[in-house]
Amino acid sequence: MATPILQFGTSRFLQAHADLFVDEALRSGGALGRITVVQTTGAVERAGRLTALAAPGGYPVIIRGRKDGRDIERQQQVESIARALSTASDWDAVLQVFRDEAAVIISNTGDTGYRVEADDLRDAVPASFPGKLLALLQARFSANGRPLTILPCELVSRNGDVLKRIVLELQADRYPDSAFRDWLANTVIWANTLVDRIVSEPLEPAGAIAEPYALWAIEAQPGLTLPCRHPDMVLVDDLTPFEKLKLHILNLGHTVLADIWMRESRPADETVKAILADAAVRAWLLSLYRDEVVPGFAAHRLGAEAEAYVAATLERFDNPFLAHRLRDIANHHAEKRARRIGDFLAWSPSVPMPGLAAIACGQ
Repeated sequence: MATPILQFGTSRFLQAHADLFVDEALRSGGALGRITVVQTTGAVERAGRLTALAAPGGYPVIIRGRKDGRDIERQQQVESIARALSTASDWDAVLQVFRDEAAVIISNTGDTGYRVEADDLRDAVPASFPGKLLALLQARFSANGRPLTILPCELVSRNGDVLKRIVLELQADRYPDSAFRDWLANTVIWANTLVDRIVSEPLEPAGAIAEPYALWAIEAQPGLTLPCRHPDMVLVDDLTPFEKLKLHILNLGHTVLADIWMRESRPADETVKAILADAAVRAWLLSLYRDEVVPGFAAHRLGAEAEAYVAATLERFDNPFLAHRLRDIANHHAEKRARRIGDFLAWSPSVPMPGLAAIACGQ
């Protein structure tokens, strides 16, 4: 079966977000088709997950939480994944799907997924995701040159623009051909996207537990192809307000809590809900939102939107059904702190933010 959607990344987030969106859309005839999932790291310990993702009958996603004032708990078998491959062992098959079948590329390769090391070309298959993507794009260009939409879901501001820039920089060195460069720059669609859903726990060997809230915001542009139609997917003219609100309220709040958890050596299995049951921690987070975060947004005429998003975020943090562990949030803490807090300080330099500044400096 041909799969018009090719996904790089096997994370529990994608399992409960993009893959679930496509599954729900397929049931109503609103998706391009099924998905080929690709593991980009070659991690042997995830081989079981890779097999389970494409198993007959799919894998479970449990949705738990509150929405519109109602408690929700439901389970769905996600059957949108037709095959699962690894770039480490199935490169030729990945290349064939990318070259001949794919119309949309989805990626979520983690917080360091766009990094390209000096020894990226040490093996026949590039080590980095941008390096792999460039090699696959070159094969598609050489074979047929058909258009393609790339929907990166990494939590990087202007992720489509950033990934495009990195790939073009690599192209200039690795495949210095003007026609290929023109195709990359003008025929391939690099979309800026924002994804939002708290996916708190994995299920083994595949599956996840997630909150009811979900968002997939995509910045519109001519020629864009979407993988599906879904009520939680929105096309917008400008992604910036969505991006800023999520990054500097929801994600910032998570990083503030993870910072407290690390500095105070709190219980290893402590969750977001549990740490917010500590009155001192809750008061500190609320004061940061009230006195520093909302004024920072107000400086950009987004004060009302920020207040509403803070209220929604606190409701999500208080979800009694999710065990969102702080040890998971604390992964790649330095990078997250710089992007979620440091970038906010730089965005609103005229607003005093002593509390956030101290966290950004590691104090």
